[in-house]
Amino acid sequence: MKPFTIVAVAAVALSVAIMAALIATRPQLDPSEPAPIAPAVRVMHVNPGGVRMVVHSQGTVSPRTEADLVPEVSGNVVWVSPNLVAGGYFEEGEPLLRIDERDYRYALGRARAAVDRAMAEQEFAAFELRRLREMEAGNLISRSEVESGARTARVTEAALADARATLKQAELDLSRTEILAPFAGLVRSEQIDVGQFVSRGGAIARLYAVDYMEVRLPIADRQLAYLDIPAMHRGELDESISPEVSLSADYAGRSYVWRGRVVRVEAEIDLRSRMVNAVARVGAGDGVSGDSTYVPPPVGLFVAAEILGLSADSVSVVPRSAVRNGNQVLVVDEDDRLRFRTVKIARIYGDDAYIDGGLERGERVCLTVLQAVVEGMRVEVVKDESAVAPGAYGS
Repeated sequence: MKPFTIVAVAAVALSVAIMAALIATRPQLDPSEPAPIAPAVRVMHVNPGGVRMVVHSQGTVSPRTEADLVPEVSGNVVWVSPNLVAGGYFEEGEPLLRIDERDYRYALGRARAAVDRAMAEQEFAAFELRRLREMEAGNLISRSEVESGARTARVTEAALADARATLKQAELDLSRTEILAPFAGLVRSEQIDVGQFVSRGGAIARLYAVDYMEVRLPIADRQLAYLDIPAMHRGELDESISPEVSLSADYAGRSYVWRGRVVRVEAEIDLRSRMVNAVARVGAGDGVSGDSTYVPPPVGLFVAAEILGLSADSVSVVPRSAVRNGNQVLVVDEDDRLRFRTVKIARIYGDDAYIDGGLERGERVCLTVLQAVVEGMRVEVVKDESAVAPGAYGS
């Protein structure tokens, strides 16, 4: 046997011997199962109680009353109020415009003269009728002459009535040469100036009142169920059933809040948005502002609305994320184990879920979103929030 072969066989034998020795002397390991790690969760104590449902919306402020300023007589404009400009403010009954009144004064004079003439003719006809009747009593004239006198008297009476009506019309036309503000408000736009000829019935300005402002608030039809409004109600709501509404906006660098009421719900459903428009009304003095001086909501301002709806008893409000499978929540029992609980959900709105059945006062609801949950799984409560009153998690 060659020396190289002898060395190779010896090396293999030595390796096998060493491996056998290592296997024979290896330490024996006892199998063990690691203890499961309980996931950390946040919980909250439920505190059922009374809660007021709230519906949110938004809209643009618009005037309740808006009208065109229209002259009722024609003529040249001789005076325009300095308040009759876009954005100008005026009081009810304030003169806004004067039209040249000379033609109407002349017409008034002619109407008065016509009344005097008709009155004289009527007095003469009445006197003549009395004279004819006396002559008829003495058989001095025929009956036909008396009837002719009576007809003349009736014609003169009608002429006098017509003249008096014409006089009243002339007086009314003269008074209309001065156009007065129909209400207190602001000027949206105007197209008139001194020297311009205006025609009867032609709009010269656009005005709107500031006693009340209205906001059309689109609301999903399913949200109407949470407002105390009779279904399919027509016309304005009685104040006793009209929901309160709070309008808020930032204006001129300040935050303002205006209080009002929903006065009506439009009967139509918008074909594009499938929403129903509720109309909120705010009076000129119905606001609470962040400033000491109250500022009524300006027309055109975009506002956020919060409408107070129905009240409910024994309701627990939990975050929407705590609801699983549509109608279940996870409850942590006294042994810190998770239990599935089927609940009755009255409403899910925004980030909140309103639960009116299935939970008892003081029970702990798991707020942490867990991917895999097993009934009875142990958890570690790392944050135990204090009892939360209904509505604390928004509306």
